[in-house]
Amino acid sequence: MEYSPPPLFKQGASARAKAVICTLLALALLIADSRIHALLILRQAVGTALYPLQMVALVPRDAANKVVDYFSTLSTVEKENQALRSQQGARAQQLQQAQQLAAENTQLRKLLGAQERLQVKSVMSEILYDARDQFARKVIMDRGSQQGIATGQPVIDDAGIVGQVTRVFPFTSEVTLLTDKDQAIPVQVLRNGLRSVAYGRGQSGYLDLRFMSSNADIQKGDLLVTSGIDGVYPAGLAVAKVIQVESKSTDAFAHIVCEPVAGIDRHTQLLILLVDPNPVARPDDEPAVANSKDDILNKRRLTESTRDKKEAAKEAAKEGGPDAARKNPRGAGVQ
Repeated sequence: MEYSPPPLFKQGASARAKAVICTLLALALLIADSRIHALLILRQAVGTALYPLQMVALVPRDAANKVVDYFSTLSTVEKENQALRSQQGARAQQLQQAQQLAAENTQLRKLLGAQERLQVKSVMSEILYDARDQFARKVIMDRGSQQGIATGQPVIDDAGIVGQVTRVFPFTSEVTLLTDKDQAIPVQVLRNGLRSVAYGRGQSGYLDLRFMSSNADIQKGDLLVTSGIDGVYPAGLAVAKVIQVESKSTDAFAHIVCEPVAGIDRHTQLLILLVDPNPVARPDDEPAVANSKDDILNKRRLTESTRDKKEAAKEAAKEGGPDAARKNPRGAGVQ
């Protein structure tokens, strides 16, 4: 069987001639298109006919690009979300600090105003921490004996009395709050001047006016101020406001509950009044020459004994005359 070449190689020009012809034809078409734009319409027609095929051919590429963009965008969004959350936490913390500083600034301004109004010298102090005793209402301040703090000095804020210094250390001091169960303060009603003593109620945060008669002139809303009769608290400082008054005919005393006007549980900056913790002793009711109770009793007994002896001597003198008096030298001696 003989091998015969394909018809392409049997007929027509050679391959080199065809390549040259095609090259020349392509150059001619390029020159004609660039010079006279002869193939513009043909190009548009071919492009329009091939556009659907191009779109179908580009579908896999576009789908792959969209998948890549989706995961890339998702990762970018997650990173941005984490960054925004971190910024939000930092901004929230800064906002809280700014609010706290603004509140402290306001409180310090109020304390400075109260310090200027007071006639007593005072020192500003800050609460370090609460005392360890959970049943007591006490706090530790950052001022001590080195700053002139002494036991018994009152502690106030811009509104009123907060407590009293009960223990002093070189650089710190312990303050017992007004609401402590062992704390008492002399007060008077600002409306009518009625005096009483307010006692703390412990953890409840309120005060009691004890031993007030049922018909006492005290009303809900009355303001209680320091009376100053104890010599420790200056007179006229706000203490509490009456919030409850219960009077029963069967009870001898009224049940009166008061709420402190000072920010006992709110503020951290307070004023310590540098008053004299040892005021001048008050004069006694008895004269200075008065002796003790035992001396008075002994004098009274001696006077009664002398009176009895005189009476016995007189009776003996009446009964027996001078001779009886001589026989009773004890009675005669007294006589």
